[in-house]
Amino acid sequence: MKKILAVFDGYKLSESTLSYAIEITKQNNSHLTGIFLDAFFYHSYNLSKILRTSSNPDMTIQELDKLDEQQRGKSAFEFEKACQNAGISFSIHRDHSVPLLELQYESMFADLIIINEREKFTRLDLHEPTDFIKDLLSSLHCPVIVVPENYKKINKIVFLYDGEPSSLYAIKMFSYLFGNWHDVPIEVVTIIEKDIIDPQLPGTILITDFLRLRFSDFSSTLLKGNAEEKIMSHLLASGENQLVVLGAYKRSGFSRWLRRSMADTLMIGLDLPLFIAHH
Repeated sequence: MKKILAVFDGYKLSESTLSYAIEITKQNNSHLTGIFLDAFFYHSYNLSKILRTSSNPDMTIQELDKLDEQQRGKSAFEFEKACQNAGISFSIHRDHSVPLLELQYESMFADLIIINEREKFTRLDLHEPTDFIKDLLSSLHCPVIVVPENYKKINKIVFLYDGEPSSLYAIKMFSYLFGNWHDVPIEVVTIIEKDIIDPQLPGTILITDFLRLRFSDFSSTLLKGNAEEKIMSHLLASGENQLVVLGAYKRSGFSRWLRRSMADTLMIGLDLPLFIAHH
């Protein structure tokens, strides 16, 4: 049984993370662990404002801490109730240390992490993708699915493939995790940025054999032009609820067009979940 981690901010439980996590857990008969990153320094209130304005800041902070704990407990209860209703195997971890470090450590013992693209674990307003998401994606020890704000049932899988080890590694990890996801069609998308008379998938015979052994329904699409522009326009034009699979997130990775800016661009420009895996 595979172990999936769903990451939550207890102050604002992500409904889309919960829905995607339950769908994927049921689809693959896995165990779902809800990770609630209750950092000791993270509050729902503005601490500096209270220190400036409250006549009795110690009492005010104590009361607000109780309310925070109640809200975090309510979120954990909602997760537990949803899992029970879905009939899935689940557990709950409430981590009280530094969120990024806690999640990096937990990822060593997990098969997959699911997290909302807007999670930040701070009261500050940040540009998306947030620094927390960027740091997380470049440092995890297992694949991650970054989900959008709104849940949509997945009805298609798109592999972004350029023939480089990083993109094939992501496809491998997806196949290892979701080998029984047979009822969803798969499209392999490759960008041809040079003028080639007879363009083909890189490693045509090998990649075809590789996919045929793992998936019963797949097709390939070759696009010519700028990778970032063509991928965005192709995915937007599809109109389907796709899960996009891509490789190296680090800029120093192997692929020329599946680099950090590509993943960031897709998170900003698309309302789709992204499966990201790198060595």
